[in-house]
Amino acid sequence: MVDGVHWSASAEPHPARDAALKSMSAVTRGEKDEWVALFAPDGFVEDPVGPSVFDPEGRGHHGHEGIAAFWDLAIAQAERIEFHIQDSFAAGSEVANTGHITTFLPDGSTMDAEGVFVYHVDESGLIRSMRAFWEFDRAMKTLRTAE
Repeated sequence: MVDGVHWSASAEPHPARDAALKSMSAVTRGEKDEWVALFAPDGFVEDPVGPSVFDPEGRGHHGHEGIAAFWDLAIAQAERIEFHIQDSFAAGSEVANTGHITTFLPDGSTMDAEGVFVYHVDESGLIRSMRAFWEFDRAMKTLRTAE
């Protein structure tokens, strides 16, 4: 697959699954502009869904400007990010991937966010929404400091 994307799920081609893989690839390579361009102009990101440190009001990050701001707030803070996808369920114009995301922080510590990651695409394959269902407190319990 792609460096940093560990995929042990179905790889059957599907527009939403293809978009999810492109999204993960751009994140692992640190390609912000490429990642933002995968979203429809009115697309949005909820990562995680609901109120969080990244989105106190729980309304998501909307449009290319909001999605780019989310990158700066959350993704850019990581030294690197790896995806570990165990299963993938495609239906209609969406895919739900299960697994965990490992975030490597600049101080050498790591954290895992286990969850369900849902991508919805439009008819042209652009991401209309990316909704990540994971629990911040649960992820924090996996925090491992550098040795």
